[in-house]
Amino acid sequence: MNEMMHIIHAIKSEQEQGKKIVFTNGCFDILHRGHVTYLNQARDLGDLLIVGINSDESVKRLKGPERPVNMLEDRAYVLSALKSVDYVIPFAEDTPLDLINLIMPDILVKGGDYTIDRIIGAQEVLAHGGRVEIIPFVPGKSTSAIIDTIKTL
Repeated sequence: MNEMMHIIHAIKSEQEQGKKIVFTNGCFDILHRGHVTYLNQARDLGDLLIVGINSDESVKRLKGPERPVNMLEDRAYVLSALKSVDYVIPFAEDTPLDLINLIMPDILVKGGDYTIDRIIGAQEVLAHGGRVEIIPFVPGKSTSAIIDTIKTL
């Protein structure tokens, strides 16, 4: 069984025990205070936090040729070290829809720049009896702002 399927099996086992599964996703290229605050708030919504993380190729397609700054292995390692994160699962597609459908979390979480109609997987999670939460951004904390600051130095 490959590593991802092993993780999915473990998550399903936790669900069968009645644990509330929270899912979010992103690039998490340069981890910063805004990310950590967001992940802590997401984790507080349930019993387990699953983070889907874009592959390097997916980040390039979404953010441009100069990204990611940190490679997948490093991004996943740092996320995995956070006490709020229970599982990190990479995905190569531009959206996590396949992963969301596979896990079918109880709660799907995205950051404050989204509206429910723009959240990939929201319809599927809601149709399955789950809920969707939007967590506000920490003002002034973003990877793009960090990169812009570095470029001006």
